[in-house]
Amino acid sequence: MSVPPPAIEVSRLVKTYGGTTAVNDISFTVAKGEIVGFLGPNGAGKSTTMRILTGYLPATSGSVHLCGLPVATRPDEVKRRIGYLPENNPLPEDMRVSEYLYFRGRLKEVSRRQLGPRIDEVLEICDLKRVRHRIIGQLSKGYRQRVGIAEAILAEPPVIIMDEPTIGLDPHQILIVRDLIAGLRGRMTVIISSHILPEIEVTCDRVLIINQGRVVAQGTPAELRREIFGQSSYVLEVAGDPDALAAALAAVDPTLRTAAADAAANPGPEEFRRLRLTTARTDELGDGIVAALSAAGCRVRAIGREHPSLEDVFLTATRRSWDAVQAAAPRPTAAR
Repeated sequence: MSVPPPAIEVSRLVKTYGGTTAVNDISFTVAKGEIVGFLGPNGAGKSTTMRILTGYLPATSGSVHLCGLPVATRPDEVKRRIGYLPENNPLPEDMRVSEYLYFRGRLKEVSRRQLGPRIDEVLEICDLKRVRHRIIGQLSKGYRQRVGIAEAILAEPPVIIMDEPTIGLDPHQILIVRDLIAGLRGRMTVIISSHILPEIEVTCDRVLIINQGRVVAQGTPAELRREIFGQSSYVLEVAGDPDALAAALAAVDPTLRTAAADAAANPGPEEFRRLRLTTARTDELGDGIVAALSAAGCRVRAIGREHPSLEDVFLTATRRSWDAVQAAAPRPTAAR
């Protein structure tokens, strides 16, 4: 039984402009129905990669396949399988929402018989029914973004590519767009480029981080935390005998270490102190820590687990890649 191809498959992708390498040997795959965040600092090669995926820009070398089709040699067929929301979301200012969707549906070769019901469906999905007869130029930024998403999913393409879909939106509008994108999970493959990292963390199944044209990290947010930080940490407020406390923690997990403490240099056994504990384990240890300390006669006032954010992961991964490039760069030789 043959295995179906991934929705997106990128292999050894390179793009150069006049001697400058914008995309440098990128490879990754995106599974059918998956939502993937595509992250990187300005100038990292995100937009260039997305334009190559959509067939609007040719690659210098390497290959891109969408739904098993090579983008380089069958661009027209590929474009029929893509819904694209560009960063600036250009829309005609003088058309009404329903007119625009009808116009775009016919360009996308949706039959007249199917188009009317499909427009009603995407208007419902994107919560646009109340503005279907409004002129697009009179809509707010949030509604315009939803019109762009409605257009992208109108022909039910298997792949959706979005470049900064929530840029310029207020928090309420961001929530609406987030829910819209999450509703596509399993039905369509979605790849999203964004600078709003909390949105990517909440919305996406997996994350790709690129820097200087290269993939520097990829995986689920939890996998990236383990890969980059390699430990979990807990903040604990506790009072009790230090020796009993140390023995109780060692019994819970031998890898538990006290990384920091906010307290007097030699606190008494009745004085609460704040400890930061680190462990190599990624499973939840909070209940076990509290139970062991209580059994040892220690009093726990508070305990909480700290999670590095996706922003922490992003900054660490990109910083490491910059450091690696600088370390590999040839050093100038001193003049004799």
